[in-house]
Amino acid sequence: MYDEMMPVFITEKAVEEVHKIMQNKSIPKEYGLRVGTRGGGCGGMSFMLGFDKKKESDLEFVVDGIPVYIEKRHTMYLLGMEVDFYEGNDERGFTFIKREDG
Repeated sequence: MYDEMMPVFITEKAVEEVHKIMQNKSIPKEYGLRVGTRGGGCGGMSFMLGFDKKKESDLEFVVDGIPVYIEKRHTMYLLGMEVDFYEGNDERGFTFIKREDG
């Protein structure tokens, strides 16, 4: 699922899982999905997902009815990334992958 202006692509599988989490965990209506980065230093940068209220410095997108918030200063690090949801025998969770076409 993708908004052309959005720096990150969110797969259908990831969107389905976000909808499930929002329902099962009773995430308040005023919260959206926050996609961002954190860290630096020796460990490098890591990507993050969470639920949060919109902040003044956020860009806002809507993906399949889910408000998605990205802090403006994080967009350059998220360009061309894809958020997917992996579910296997050994583990399950959200992943960030650099897209071939991104």
